[in-house]
Amino acid sequence: MKKIGILGGMSAASTLIYYRKMCELMRDRLGGLHSPELLIRSLNFANIEHLQASGKWDDAGAILNTEARALELAGADFIVLATNTMHKLADQMMSGVTIPLLHIADATAAQIVKAGLKAPGLMATAFTMEQSFYLDRLRAASLQPVIPGAVDRAEVHRIIYDELCADKVTPVSRSVYEDIAQRLTEAGADCVILGCTEVGMLLSQDNVHVPVFDTTLIHCEAAIDMALRA
Repeated sequence: MKKIGILGGMSAASTLIYYRKMCELMRDRLGGLHSPELLIRSLNFANIEHLQASGKWDDAGAILNTEARALELAGADFIVLATNTMHKLADQMMSGVTIPLLHIADATAAQIVKAGLKAPGLMATAFTMEQSFYLDRLRAASLQPVIPGAVDRAEVHRIIYDELCADKVTPVSRSVYEDIAQRLTEAGADCVILGCTEVGMLLSQDNVHVPVFDTTLIHCEAAIDMALRA
């Protein structure tokens, strides 16, 4: 079994989901008392969010690079970055690191292509919905992502940072997200990507009428596959 290095804390809420889901998956695969071998480095998200908000992405990237190197030195065989948004800094983070990064957008795109779908609606932070680092990965897989309008993007982003990252889940915000997902399908989306690791706290296949691709769950499944691969 390969050792998984998880770089998390962005937010802590999503990292909890990663840990729980990976343990469930490994137990399902191997049975008994099996669980994955993990190294977890969980950052203080307040510091990272401040750098995001102030546009100091290079400083954030330097922090991630230090942590990725530490995970490698500690014995990780590959790295899982437990956040969608911070994949913006994937190249800087992995500079000088020799173990691989399991990229969340690539894992998600592969599942959408496998399902025969083409036009995923994307609900994520504003950074992920509006910048090229994530959308280009989807387009490289011949997908045609659909993003919400400006007002909806702002609301999706606000709920992530003000509520979900603090483990706050409300019926009002769930309804808002359901409405935005519906508008994405009306705009031509044939599926919906839950493109922030916290979005699955509000949306699932139970309340979205097109196929849902939860990046957190997909990432965890890909990580367990990689850990068990000979």
